[in-house]
Amino acid sequence: MPALATIAAVAAGLAVPATAGALALFTRYVERKVEAALPPQGIFIEVPGARLHVREQGQGPALLLVHGLGGQMAHFTYEVARQLAHHHRVITVDRPGSGYSTRRRGAAAGLREQAAVLAALIDRLELEQPLVVGHSLGGAVALALALDYPDRIAGLSLLAPLTHLPDEVPAAFGALAMRSPRLRRLLAWTVATPGAIARGTAMLGEVFAPDPVPPDFATRGGGLLSLRPGQFLAAADDMGALTEQLPGYSSRYAELRMPVAVLFGRDDRILPWREHGEALACKVPHAVLEVVDGGHMLPVAQPDLTVQFIRGAAAR
Repeated sequence: MPALATIAAVAAGLAVPATAGALALFTRYVERKVEAALPPQGIFIEVPGARLHVREQGQGPALLLVHGLGGQMAHFTYEVARQLAHHHRVITVDRPGSGYSTRRRGAAAGLREQAAVLAALIDRLELEQPLVVGHSLGGAVALALALDYPDRIAGLSLLAPLTHLPDEVPAAFGALAMRSPRLRRLLAWTVATPGAIARGTAMLGEVFAPDPVPPDFATRGGGLLSLRPGQFLAAADDMGALTEQLPGYSSRYAELRMPVAVLFGRDDRILPWREHGEALACKVPHAVLEVVDGGHMLPVAQPDLTVQFIRGAAAR
């Protein structure tokens, strides 16, 4: 993608003389280039509250894979989904607002609303109680789905899940914490994209650490899609909605009676395993917690280990 290779250089040239208009034009330029390079890979399904971008692979017992904050389905289609599809019907989905999925105008970004969207998707695809796999924020959405719609799913396989409201926002996601919707939109269409390009290597290093960032993550892992302003705004909405709903869900974890398996990297710099993995396992009857060497991005950085863990959860 030669055109994308020039983006960083163009951003550097804008650093000093940039105006809001110039930055907005540059952001739109990047958005078009990224979407041309990484077009949708699935189909679109209408459900109440959202138009979902969905990809299906394989046959067998169903697995529904739900990605984390600021991500999209390529975090799973990078490798995990392909391996799982040998023995399972694997459904990967862009959460509402992320990737190529869109929220209906006025639809809320909370865990409750996203759980309802996934429950509707399960019904539309006629999935028979799938095992739901949730990574990071996708883990919080999966837990909300299990609590609000326990009859829809067979169990949970959670990968470095967000389970309790953090005391502090991880530094890598600090820009998403701005409370004013107007200022968030201004930021999204001016400095967010060139800023992400300029700091991208350092930010990804923090999110993946201590695991290395795969050299093809920007393309095969969909990393470039995070440069689009819509993705920034959706992630900010997702984060902003946590304060209202996550504490209520975390107080109900003891209600879960389905199998719950949790995988964490002991060196996760985004969500510490004791605060989110151990704390969840202590509340959920019969939960299984496995802690391994590694960081936060286990589905991308350690796909073989992740596949083995999910298969074990499915067998249970």
